[in-house]
Amino acid sequence: MKFPFGNNPKNDALPISGITPTPVSETPFTAPIAPGVPTQPPAPPQGAKRVRVGDVLVQEGHVTREQLEKALAEQKGTGKMVGEALVAQGVISPTALVRALARVMAVPGVVLRHGLVDPVVMKLVGAEECERLKLIPMFKVGNTLTVAMSEPQSLPTIDRLKQLTNLSIRPVLALEANVVEYVNRYARGDVDIDAFLTSLTEQDVEVVERESVDEGPATDLDKMIAGNPIINLVNIALITAVKDRASDIHIEPDKKGTRIRYRLDGTLRSLMKPPPGMHASIVSRVKVIGKMDIAEKRLPQEGRVRIIAEGREIDLRVSSMPTLLGEKIVVRILDKANLKVRLEDLGFRDQPMHVFKRFLEQSHGMALVTGPTGSGKTTTLYSALDLLRGPEVNILTVEDPVEYQLEMVNQIQVNDAIGLSFARSLRSILRQDPDIIMVGEIRDQDTARVATQAALTGHLVLATLHTNDAPGSVARLVDMGIEPYLLSGALNGAVAQRLARTVCSACATKYYPSEQVLADAGIAHEAGRAFRKGSGCPRCHDSGFQGRTGVYEVFEVSPELRRMIHHGRPTHELRGMMRKEGLLTLREEGVLVALDGRTSLEEILRVTQNDDDEQQMNHDPQSANETREAA
Repeated sequence: MKFPFGNNPKNDALPISGITPTPVSETPFTAPIAPGVPTQPPAPPQGAKRVRVGDVLVQEGHVTREQLEKALAEQKGTGKMVGEALVAQGVISPTALVRALARVMAVPGVVLRHGLVDPVVMKLVGAEECERLKLIPMFKVGNTLTVAMSEPQSLPTIDRLKQLTNLSIRPVLALEANVVEYVNRYARGDVDIDAFLTSLTEQDVEVVERESVDEGPATDLDKMIAGNPIINLVNIALITAVKDRASDIHIEPDKKGTRIRYRLDGTLRSLMKPPPGMHASIVSRVKVIGKMDIAEKRLPQEGRVRIIAEGREIDLRVSSMPTLLGEKIVVRILDKANLKVRLEDLGFRDQPMHVFKRFLEQSHGMALVTGPTGSGKTTTLYSALDLLRGPEVNILTVEDPVEYQLEMVNQIQVNDAIGLSFARSLRSILRQDPDIIMVGEIRDQDTARVATQAALTGHLVLATLHTNDAPGSVARLVDMGIEPYLLSGALNGAVAQRLARTVCSACATKYYPSEQVLADAGIAHEAGRAFRKGSGCPRCHDSGFQGRTGVYEVFEVSPELRRMIHHGRPTHELRGMMRKEGLLTLREEGVLVALDGRTSLEEILRVTQNDDDEQQMNHDPQSANETREAA
């Protein structure tokens, strides 16, 4: 069976139409509309007499003069416009009326249909405004929003749209009844996704293939046909996820068919529910895109692809997993536009950021970033590299995968299939005259040993590690077989982190947490103090949150800590010394973030609730006092 994506000899990406169409400023309005409707009607000559709609209909042969006179007579009794009267009588079609009105008003005209209306842009204006102003947003290209309006020459309406969307507005004419139909269908959230998908054509969604992202820069191939509803469904899922800044798409089988969700700000949300019987086809389509074996359904697979979306390249990592009901797919979206590179943008409070920068400024040693999967460790390391990179230093990284490409940084992709492991890459790096080495993850004894040796021999080593808190990083490396006397000389410090959702600025409001919540946070003494949370709005998908901020627990190895590590002191003693030297736990740091108004107190309890040290802090009077003093 030949699929729309064949084997291509080049390394090319997937531009998705609706994301990368020709800029509006370069061409006239060219939306695919009903046959015969002018996309850009000629303006009447300067000083010419105004042409009436009825006269245009007669000139174009849609009606006779007698039919027009009859409609004019009926118009007086009903109050309808003459064109509406002719459509109601069945004399002309809505397309003919739009054509005539577009010519008279010298604006583009359109007859709305499913393929012309992007459900994703509805939220830019809102249902109530669409209904009140009698308009429907169609699609967004760059900074221009094309809007179908029954009164496209209404300057107050256009000004209102600019105010709501902060975009340039391109008005196009549509019949009022047509607009109202689509307001009811889309703007109120009643999107008939099945009808929308099955009505899409190759003009609505275009896809271009790219081979392996490791083989060179992006170059476009010939556009592939995308007339299949399955192809369109997958494209729409990708488009929506990229526009909403999602990090992952989950395609899951269930007893009733398929469930498609995406992860926004760390939380999974429903994206669409395809019709029954489509799951196998959807999975096959995604596997084709990811260069995976569509015939292999019994074993997990991994793939990757690069798409071009909104004028930028976005890497996708595709993973399949066989389950009892069928294959489950997860697509990881790596969008450079979502990467916060500056340390100041990550959410560090001033004090922990100064500590972190201090042990990054060392010429050698090891700096660790710890936390669970998805806590933002790699982003923190990239931010550190951004701070350190320059023409005077040689930086090499070992990653699996290389999530983002950085200038002036030599990045190595681990490939276990050919024996290029973390440890082997590190050994080779040491012969490349490095100043700074970044290890994507210390996951085994060999990698830990080589990284420690590199830190002891004059190199600055940055690495991630899976531990619950910063003090636990010492015990973790010792458990991996690193002798305490070596670790004490190599370690500069460690950062543990979590990501907390930030309050949506559009719907933020004051609230007063319950006594129990305050007690759980260790700040019962703050009863009566107002905090911030979001009430929910279209901008944040009614969640009350938009975006995420980091919560950081940081310690620097002092001379006393170095002595204790050298002598193999247990973790609880190390933690006690760190506390004496000013360490705040993740929960304490999170409480300070909530006191700043960046997130809610309940969100901090959610992201730190599994940390044993944080649970202990809730019953530690000294911890509460330190939090109060820091605030």
